[in-house]
Amino acid sequence: QRQLVESGGGSGEPGGSLTLSCAASGFSMDHYSFGWFRQAPGKEREGLSCINSSGSFTNYADSVKGRFTVSRDNARNVVYLQMNSLKPEDTAVYYCAAEDYAYCRYSLGYAGAYDLWGQGTQVTVSS
Repeated sequence: QRQLVESGGGSGEPGGSLTLSCAASGFSMDHYSFGWFRQAPGKEREGLSCINSSGSFTNYADSVKGRFTVSRDNARNVVYLQMNSLKPEDTAVYYCAAEDYAYCRYSLGYAGAYDLWGQGTQVTVSS
């Protein structure tokens, strides 16, 4: 059974850093692209980033560009989201998602591209 499990969420201070992990199990992620999304209370889900199967291509939403970095370790079946310079508006539930396709072929906000989702991890940024 294919499964994604996020971890690493929690509380952070403005200007601080957190690293989220997305562990894949039940399948080899070598041929999958991955996306990171978030959803804050009362807001629509926001696409943040995509990484292709080899990790050679990444893209980011303007809201996180320059602050967040997505990476992956296919040998360990893990995708990461390094979040730096945190802001209170980064507070949300963060989700990773996987598509059985090697490339980031759709716009970041198109959640329908992904057929496998994690359960989400809460990130709260406050002083």
